[in-house]
Amino acid sequence: MDFIDTFFNWPVIVRTWPLLMAGVGNTLLLSLTTIIGGGIGGVAVCLMRLYAPRPMNWLAIAFIDLFRAIPILVLLILVYYALPFMGIRLDSFSSAALALGLVFSAFTAEVVRAGILAIPAGQLEAAKSIGLPFWVTMRRVVLPQALRVALPPHTSNCVAIAKDTSLASVVAMPDLLKQATDAQALVANPSPLIAAALLYLCFLLPAVRLVALLEEKFKQERR
Repeated sequence: MDFIDTFFNWPVIVRTWPLLMAGVGNTLLLSLTTIIGGGIGGVAVCLMRLYAPRPMNWLAIAFIDLFRAIPILVLLILVYYALPFMGIRLDSFSSAALALGLVFSAFTAEVVRAGILAIPAGQLEAAKSIGLPFWVTMRRVVLPQALRVALPPHTSNCVAIAKDTSLASVVAMPDLLKQATDAQALVANPSPLIAAALLYLCFLLPAVRLVALLEEKFKQERR
């Protein structure tokens, strides 16, 4: 059997294509769920860290430090296998979304915090002096500017967490990698794994280029 037949066997790829496409759908759904849920949670944790009373501030700092430090694979295993001993049972998708969302929210909180701290303090003082409520100031003055500053690194984090969805296969989540691994075992040929790698590239490479474009655009605007 030559190299092409081993790694790029077209009949094998065609045969396993429905499995791979199901994995792509699950991977994209998990990525979107993680990015949306973790993004919203990250903004909330960031505001808690910056503006909440001291005990909640400490709690937010502990949350950020913990979930930025813990490996995602370890967290996935803890959520999926340890929580049932506490009476909390989650399916593989919910476990993966929760673990990835917690990690992503911690990184998002730091990115947004850097964006908020980049805003001149005079703008906050001006909003306060004209009597704008705190949440109006956040919604109309602070967050629009902070999110614009944070967009390039946040997009980079989105790409990173989308790649990390492949780790969900360890909790039997039928993502692209899990489906490709099952397909490889079914046909006794590694071609499905090569096809999965190419599919990952198809939706991650444009995202990587988007990060580069956003960073370049932000540099030009700052000039």
